[in-house]
Amino acid sequence: MLDAQPMIDAQPTVVSLTDAAAAKLRELTKEEASPEIGLRVYVYSGGCSGYRYGMMLEDQPTAEDSVLQTNGLRVYIDANSVPLIQGSSIDYVDTLMGAGFTVVNPNAVSGCGCGSSFRTADDGGAPKACAH
Repeated sequence: MLDAQPMIDAQPTVVSLTDAAAAKLRELTKEEASPEIGLRVYVYSGGCSGYRYGMMLEDQPTAEDSVLQTNGLRVYIDANSVPLIQGSSIDYVDTLMGAGFTVVNPNAVSGCGCGSSFRTADDGGAPKACAH
């Protein structure tokens, strides 16, 4: 078990979860054995606008992660992703077009037509072809 992760409780606006996202995350993790189970949120280079979001369940944070407690849940964010998603809100939507987690990011100055990538004012990453 790692005890050295910095907690970013003093900065609750790094990433927030809507009630719908928190409820879905609780549903997805209710049978997980690890008490440190959390949502890993990260940004990586890709997509037609330069960056893409990634999310996955993680048993525990790594030594390089920042750990955020929001809505009673853990969110793990690597140091490179924090400035790109600072102030973002994660929601869970279930529509006729599909269901999934979405990110509302105030740092994104534009996105692509497929809606799965973004760029920031400071850095747009390296654009690539959109793939769904």
